[in-house]
Amino acid sequence: MGPSSPISAPNGRLRRETGLYRDGGPYGKGMRLTAFTDVSLRLVMRLAVAEDEDLLTTRAVARTLAVPYTHMAKAVARLADMGLVETRRGRGGGLRLTGAGRRASVGAIVRELEGGGDLAGCEDDPPCPLRESCRLRRALRDAREAFFASLDAVSVEALTAAPTRGILVSLGVVGHSAE
Repeated sequence: MGPSSPISAPNGRLRRETGLYRDGGPYGKGMRLTAFTDVSLRLVMRLAVAEDEDLLTTRAVARTLAVPYTHMAKAVARLADMGLVETRRGRGGGLRLTGAGRRASVGAIVRELEGGGDLAGCEDDPPCPLRESCRLRRALRDAREAFFASLDAVSVEALTAAPTRGILVSLGVVGHSAE
């Protein structure tokens, strides 16, 4: 898809809010998850390898995963709303992955975080004149669902197996003191 392609956006991206960019987008080639989903998955992975008594703070996890605190705080809030992360405030507080978080499939997490909005700008302003009879919207929706379905077979446990587990555990050494 070159710059003169009839479906390329003038600024090189398809839809920022979906995380999907065309060739040459700001994050490289092909499809990419939103930064929010990426941060959320990193958090789930780090918490999955934490010992039961090891309550990590949002600030400590943000620091060890090289993510701005505000972004991590939003991910914590969303994952807590989803029932995947338990949060405890105050002295001795911190974050813990729930049983549901440990059992969750990556596909289910990504599907929930990415949402189901259109991948093409069918309803943008101005709306696409082809939207009533175009098959692109359905094809893109099916492709996205196939992507999610391929992740349904991947568990949080599988994501945190060796060698990733060792790296995730070593990140915990940076500190988890209450803040």
